[in-house]
Amino acid sequence: MNVSRETRVRTVPLPHLDAPRRIVIANQKGGVGKTTTSVNLAVALAQGGLNVLVVDVDPQGNASTALGIPHQEGVRGSYELLLDEVPVADLVVDSPEAKGLKVVPATIDLAGAELELVSKVAREQRLSRAIRDYEADHDVDFVIFDCPPSLGLLTVNALVAASDILIPIQSEYYALEGVQQLMRTISLVKRQLNSDLELWAVLVTMYDARTRLSAQVAEEVMAHFPKETLHTMIPRSVRISEAPSYGQSVLNYDPNSVGSNAYRKVAQELSQRAMKEQE
Repeated sequence: MNVSRETRVRTVPLPHLDAPRRIVIANQKGGVGKTTTSVNLAVALAQGGLNVLVVDVDPQGNASTALGIPHQEGVRGSYELLLDEVPVADLVVDSPEAKGLKVVPATIDLAGAELELVSKVAREQRLSRAIRDYEADHDVDFVIFDCPPSLGLLTVNALVAASDILIPIQSEYYALEGVQQLMRTISLVKRQLNSDLELWAVLVTMYDARTRLSAQVAEEVMAHFPKETLHTMIPRSVRISEAPSYGQSVLNYDPNSVGSNAYRKVAQELSQRAMKEQE
């Protein structure tokens, strides 16, 4: 039996949603805090009392590791979901990181899925159908997809399954490099495969308030995405970097750290945004 590792800290209860928000965390540029954001946002939302499903579609399985989910070769997960069409309900595992947090893990088997999917019928729609079937019988507030740093079929499946896109952007030189290509892919998917897909939020990560560069990058990001950019920025933090090596989110590794507080604020900001949009 999994025993929750959630450390009791004061969290603000978050409102349950009338309909699930499906968020794909996407940016083909590596090292921007994509998986870190997927993991810690999911834990923050769940600690706020929401029901959260994380679908790990990155063959590296780093999100699964950080959420305390075994994902060695042979463990069933997103590969079986995509290739064998095994129902999500048969694959989900409760994360010890927070009550209400479930995970579909990724294993190294997923590395060959891109090639294997090419010959499959409705190859881009498989994840979308599986998630909607699961939502029909389960109470879910947020679904979070953690994708590989590429724009292949795994990421396209997540984009087709999602309603919203959250782009993490690192506050360093060339921060917006590659985002233009991602936006073209989003436009193509929206036009041909998922008309509901929207760029919902942009999150500045690895922000260092001591440097002028971080401030300049944040200003540039806000200029490009004035409506989408979140007010909360994720600081550069040793604690955030250390947490995955212990198989934990930063919210449990160091609940009172600046990184933990930042991700709780992001969870609040996104849940409030979702509530306003459903009114």
